[in-house]
Amino acid sequence: MVNYCAVIGCTNTWGRDKVSFYRLPAIITNHGEKTQEMSERRRRLWLSRISRADLTPSSYPYVRVCSDHFESGKPAPLYREADLDWGPSLNLGHQKVLATPTLTRGKRLKERKGRIKCVEAAKSLISLFDARESELCEEACVGVDSTSSTSASDSDVTESETDIGKCTQTDLTSDVIGAMNSELNRLTVENIQLREKLASVTISEDTFKDDDEKVKLFTGLPAFSVLMILFSFIESAIPQGKQSFLSKFQKLLMVLMRLKLNLPVSYLAEKFRLSSGSISRIFLSTLHVLHCKLHPLIYWPTQDERRLTMPMGFRKHFGLKVAIIIDCFELFIERPSNLEARAQTWSSYKHHNTVKFLIGISPQGVISFISKGYGGRSTDKHITRDCELLDKLEYGDIVLADRGFDLAETLAQVSCELKIRAFTKGRTQLSALDVERTRKLANVRIHVERVIGLVRNKYKILQDTVPLDYLISVNGSTPTIDKIVNVCCALTNICKSVVPFD
Repeated sequence: MVNYCAVIGCTNTWGRDKVSFYRLPAIITNHGEKTQEMSERRRRLWLSRISRADLTPSSYPYVRVCSDHFESGKPAPLYREADLDWGPSLNLGHQKVLATPTLTRGKRLKERKGRIKCVEAAKSLISLFDARESELCEEACVGVDSTSSTSASDSDVTESETDIGKCTQTDLTSDVIGAMNSELNRLTVENIQLREKLASVTISEDTFKDDDEKVKLFTGLPAFSVLMILFSFIESAIPQGKQSFLSKFQKLLMVLMRLKLNLPVSYLAEKFRLSSGSISRIFLSTLHVLHCKLHPLIYWPTQDERRLTMPMGFRKHFGLKVAIIIDCFELFIERPSNLEARAQTWSSYKHHNTVKFLIGISPQGVISFISKGYGGRSTDKHITRDCELLDKLEYGDIVLADRGFDLAETLAQVSCELKIRAFTKGRTQLSALDVERTRKLANVRIHVERVIGLVRNKYKILQDTVPLDYLISVNGSTPTIDKIVNVCCALTNICKSVVPFD
């Protein structure tokens, strides 16, 4: 296919003339809103300068502009908007281009560089004149004899050079240097204003310093000191490239804000002035660091450690043997397209496709166990048997649970005891003894539901529908949703417990 230059009056043709051809700039949609807006503005500039009424959107893919219409012979990159070659500017067949702000800015830049070179040359000339004058003065003081003709000639030369130096110095200093000083003052004021604006929109450590309420709002952590302790603990593990736009603290803060407030990736991209793809990559990499570093915070205490700090509410009714209170919670997920996956994740209790987790808290209210994610169809009994919970129990431990965890025989095999609410088993009502036992059990078992509610309310990302991408495990790696749940539970353990100790 033969390519012709689209500029009015240009007869250059591909293959015949020794020129290069360039396509009409494309609109970039996958590098953020600012890049898209800039690429759209550049395309409009090109079309305005080509200024042809017969061009339609359907013909845009075939529009070509040759190198004769660019000062450097080719278009400037997208992000160099001040460059003269950001759009075609030569031999356009009309004068419309002279009024465009981009070209005016480029000309100002070119003229400014020319004035700088002129001032430097003037300064060199003035210094040369000053040196010549000093030499003449020294010769006069020593009393060097010279002929009248030579003296007259030297005098004439000296006067002419002095006059030229004075004229050049006066003209360049008063006009050019004065203009440069005013331009320098304008740029200095603009720089200060931009720095102040940048400081007001940039999130850093100073944004949260001595403001615990803001820390609670954006991160869920109780205080700024806790945030800084967390940052110092994981700082060395956060990846940081040489050309990374965000600091390590900003990466941590971005992840905590997304977990706490469930902010969209597009909003975070606008807030941190990055593309959505970059924000997603930073979120996943920093989340992996948090998962690896904070996983030890989900700690299973020993029997001696539990007995030393057992709350009074458990001591009264169950003594010192309660090891854990367990329950399951579910998160909504997108509907899978695969029929088998859709069936495995369907929850008849929630009437939605879900992913299910088994959570266990110690009597002190600390999350001491969290399982991996299971499909919503999995029963509580299956999850308890399949996860590693039974391996952590010791001889004589008591496990508190709801009715769905009918695991008395399974726990008996590991010499442990299960406490669940009593069943009527065909009776019209429970006996007085069963009612009292159920009341005592419900009084302390409610703490696990309070912890689940605390985690879900504190980190709103757990309230949203989980995308299917977060459920994928690559080469046996931990899925993103498991990392999110583990990190949220670990961060909750840093905060104050919901169980009273008196």
